[in-house]
Amino acid sequence: MDTLSYKTVSANRDTVKKEWVLVDATDQILGRLTSVVAKILRGKHKPNFTPHVDCGDNVIVINAEKIKLTGKKFEDKVYISHTGYPGGQRTINVNAQMAKNPAVVVEKAVKGMLPKNRLGRELFRNLHVFVGSEHPHKAQKPKKINLNSIR
Repeated sequence: MDTLSYKTVSANRDTVKKEWVLVDATDQILGRLTSVVAKILRGKHKPNFTPHVDCGDNVIVINAEKIKLTGKKFEDKVYISHTGYPGGQRTINVNAQMAKNPAVVVEKAVKGMLPKNRLGRELFRNLHVFVGSEHPHKAQKPKKINLNSIR
C-alpha cells in the first residue's frame, strides 16, 4: 500500500497558491454576500483545503455602499461596542453606520463568519473592502467572480 492514491496530502504555507479575487457588492444581500466571501477567504472552495492553514484567496469587495438588507434590518440591526469605562456601552444601527462608513458593515459581517482564533485574525487581513468601484490593488490583477458560481 505504498501508492500515492492512499496518502492524504495536507496543504501548508509553502504549497498554497493564493489568488486575488474581485467581488462586486452591488445589489447583493449582505448575509449571502459575506457567507460566500468568508468561504473564499477560508479556502473551502479549493480541493486542497486544510482547516489549520490559511489556504484561501485575497478578496477585494467593491461598492460596499450598494448592499441590500432584507426586512427592517436597516433600522433594527444594532452594532454594540464598549469603551471599557463604566457606562461606556455604545450602539449604532446599520442605517447610521452606512452613512458613516459602509465598509465596516461588510467587514463586521465577514469577521463574524471566520474562526475566532489566530487563524481567523490572519484570514481577516486578506479582506479588502472599498466604498465605490475604485481600489488600489489593480497591480495584483484580481479575477472578477460571480458569487453564484461558488458552491
